[in-house]
Amino acid sequence: FPYLYDESQDVARAYNAVCTPDFFGFNAALELQYRGRIDEAGRNPPTRPDLKRELFEAMRQVARTGQGPRDQVASIGCSIKWRPAA
Repeated sequence: FPYLYDESQDVARAYNAVCTPDFFGFNAALELQYRGRIDEAGRNPPTRPDLKRELFEAMRQVARTGQGPRDQVASIGCSIKWRPAA
């Protein structure tokens, strides 16, 4: 997946990001449709071949319908170390 390096942290602040990684998925109109984790492995390495790929499936749904799934699981990760706002 493409990713954003947010050196100023302005984007993270604008979207109220709370941890890293925190995944955001948008539709063609740039409306937020998914905010959650990448997959159901959480903090553990993937161990099952049938592991649910939540971000991938959410974005497939967004591509088909323009809307993300109703049920979304929040990201789990390290808290963001905030720099003073510019």
